[in-house]
Amino acid sequence: MKKGRYVVLASGRGSNFQAILDRTRDGYIPAECAALITDNPGAKAIFRAQDAGVPVDVVDYRAYPDKTRYEKALITAISRYSPDLVILAGYMRLLGDRIVDEFSGRMMNIHPSLLPAFPGLHAQRQALEYGTKVAGCTVHFVTKDMDAGPVIIQRTVPVLDDDDEDSLAERILTEEHQAFPESVRLFFEGRIRLSGRKVRILS
Repeated sequence: MKKGRYVVLASGRGSNFQAILDRTRDGYIPAECAALITDNPGAKAIFRAQDAGVPVDVVDYRAYPDKTRYEKALITAISRYSPDLVILAGYMRLLGDRIVDEFSGRMMNIHPSLLPAFPGLHAQRQALEYGTKVAGCTVHFVTKDMDAGPVIIQRTVPVLDDDDEDSLAERILTEEHQAFPESVRLFFEGRIRLSGRKVRILS
């Protein structure tokens, strides 16, 4: 049987990228990481990829005169590896309609809140300011609307009275490192069924 392939887009330290790599190498995820693609030539994720022997493509946003040409180059870079799945693991740019359409139903993102609550930047800070008692993370398919795609997996954590943004983010990140590899695994096992906004997980 043909082995599945995924590429990861990351802009920063790449901790979720590392969690997915680790679960790929131990056989939990039945696929291979074809490449890391980053918009940031200084991203720590590059070193994680190099340590794992994963090819790296740098598509530096600053090298292009506008978003349209940048995204054309990004689509070219992704398509070069013929991935079954595109994973956004700390990729910090909003994607335009063309690239979202190109990989519709085959692009996942993770967000550090229980969507639809607290989309966008500083989700942990939003949760603390709101006074919620429960926070968490959401893995979802990417759509044209920011942090609004169909939900695949959510995991929760309590918000403690003495939490600050960093402590809550750390607790949520622990759950991200479980939820993201699980979602990728379900995708490659063919256990995800997407119907409109609803995701059904087959047993």
